[in-house]
Order: sequence, then C-alpha cells, then structure tokens
Amino acid sequence: MVPKMKEKRAALILLLILCSLMVAIPNIDIVRASEDSWAIMTPVPQGRLGAGVAAVNGKIYVIGGIYVDILDINQEYDPATDTWTTKTPMPTPRSAFATAVYQNKIYVIGGGGDFGVDEVTGLNEVYDPLRDTWETKTSMPTARQFLCANVVNGKIYLIGGSKPVNLNDPSFVPNVNEVYDPETDSWTTKTPPPVQPSNYASAVVDDKIYIISGSGDNDTLTQIYDPETDSWSFGAEIPTPVWGAVAGATTGIMAPKRIYVIGGYPAFNLVQIYDPETDAWTTGAQMPTNRYGLGVAVVNDRLYAIGGSGYDAGRANEQYTPVGYIPEFPSWTPLLIMLLGVSIIAVIYKRSLHKPNYGRRMK
Repeated sequence: MVPKMKEKRAALILLLILCSLMVAIPNIDIVRASEDSWAIMTPVPQGRLGAGVAAVNGKIYVIGGIYVDILDINQEYDPATDTWTTKTPMPTPRSAFATAVYQNKIYVIGGGGDFGVDEVTGLNEVYDPLRDTWETKTSMPTARQFLCANVVNGKIYLIGGSKPVNLNDPSFVPNVNEVYDPETDSWTTKTPPPVQPSNYASAVVDDKIYIISGSGDNDTLTQIYDPETDSWSFGAEIPTPVWGAVAGATTGIMAPKRIYVIGGYPAFNLVQIYDPETDAWTTGAQMPTNRYGLGVAVVNDRLYAIGGSGYDAGRANEQYTPVGYIPEFPSWTPLLIMLLGVSIIAVIYKRSLHKPNYGRRMK
C-alpha cells in the first residue's frame, strides 16, 4: 500500500474513533454521591401524599395520591436525565393504595379517598408504561387502603390494610392475605399474618415478604411471610416504630441485600436498615426532608423517596445511595480509557506506516 494511502486510512479510522467518542461523552453517568448519602433531585411537578410509586425499565412512575383533592395524575420520572413527563392519568382517582410491578406493568390495587373519610375500594387497575394505557382487572375481594403489594414468583400478595375507621365495626383492620394471579386474573386466600398490620412498610428479599412496623398494637414487629410454605415467622423488632413509612430493598448487585425503612411518623427523616441475613438493624444517613405517606422506588440499587406529607414534602424527590454501594467509575474514567485507546491506535498506525515492506524488496 502506498504510504499516502496508509496515512489517509489511518486518519479516517482515527476520525471515526473520535466521532464515536464525541457521541459517547454526553451519555456518561456522573456519580453524584458516595455510599450512605442523599442527593436532592428535581421535585415532583404535583406534590402529593399517599401516591403510588413504582419503577419500570429504569423509569419511575408516581400515580394518584391526595393534595386538597384525590388525584388521578400519573407522572414519569427519568433518573438518567432528572426530568419529569406527564402520562395518561389513572382511571379512578384514589390514594393509599398498593402498587406492584409484574412483567413491566404496574398494578394499582385498593385505596380510598380522604384517608378514612371516604369509602375504600378493591379496584385493580393496570398501567402499561410502554403503551401509556390503562385496563381494569378483577377487583381485590376485600376492599381496603393503607396496604402494600409484593410480587413473589409471579403472584401479587396483598396483606392487611384497613377500612375507614368505624367504632361500630372492630374489623376495620381486616387480617387478610389475598393473592392475585395476573396470568389468570383471579384471587386466592392464604394464611394471614399473626398480627393485623396496617399502614406498614414492606419489601421482598429472597422470595420472602417482610411486613415491618405500622399503626396499631405491636408496632415494633417484623413479620416475615414465606409464600412457598404459606407460613409466618418473626424477625428482630424495628428500633423505632413508625407508621406511614416506606421500605425498599437492594438486590445485592450494586449494594448488599438490605431493607431500608424510610421516614414515617413520628421519626419523619429516619432511615432504619434491616439485614435479613443477620436479622439485625442499623441506621443510615437521615433523609433531608421530614415526611410520612411517601413512596419509594429502587433503580440500580439506589432508592428514590418521593412525595409525602405537606406541599413542600409532597414535591420532594430525594435519591439515597445505600450503605456498601459499589462505587461507579468517576465520570472522567471512560473518557480517559477512550483517549488512551485512540493514542495506542495512533501509535500502532504510525509504526505501520514506517514498517519496511520486506516482501516487495525480495522480489
């Protein structure tokens, strides 16, 4: 090959690499925080209390809730860009319902009106973020609010909760464990918990459901349900009992498997951390905004605490980097690697341009 053609070829390859570098740089994640720390993100456009919060494909959806009126609003948050987008509203306005994600669809089940003033419902409405559409499924048998939904092996478990307060009806906290099968759109009943829970925090670790604290008697309890054996056990009691708190679990990929119980009354900004393996509690860095009635979503083992009591708190969107989080590369590391790659390629091609062509000399 003629030296000038070699030079043109080398220049073209280097140009392509540099173009790729320019495209890649804007997409490099910037590490905002170290482990056990909080970052303030873009607030929710519509502040509210008692909204449903769920994550699908790296996006977070904040649905319904209450602010003056019961809301049907549905807003999508993109952690990668720290931006909000309005989506198709929920068909039935409500708050204090349970949310669960199964096969990239969000199930919004139960809930009520003005926290015990209005009637509760067993409605089961499903949101498809890909199509931005809603559909209605078979309602939950026992209408209630202030409950959580957890997915284990393709089934959605809805445990405890409450009806509107009625002094003439001592069963306003129904002790039930109802299970929904999305594949058959049907409900079954399983063993209820030892102690009736309401307004509790809940998460799943290793296919076991943890029901933590809440309102009512024995509010320090950690009740553990094993769907495989349909049986209950107890874990270590939570140090500070709370109601209206939320719980999110890390996966063990970017951070150790832990359950984080965040906020609630009367602790408000406390972060209590449960280790299922050692059955022990510790505390983490306090949440910047005091609140209860908030929601939480976990994306890449970072927790997003969204909404809650009060207008300012209701707009809060705060990101928590958990204990033991694996540090990501600094934002400049991929750039450095790319530049080194370009330099190495440039050196190789420069040498190849000056390499003698022994084959031609022998002819």
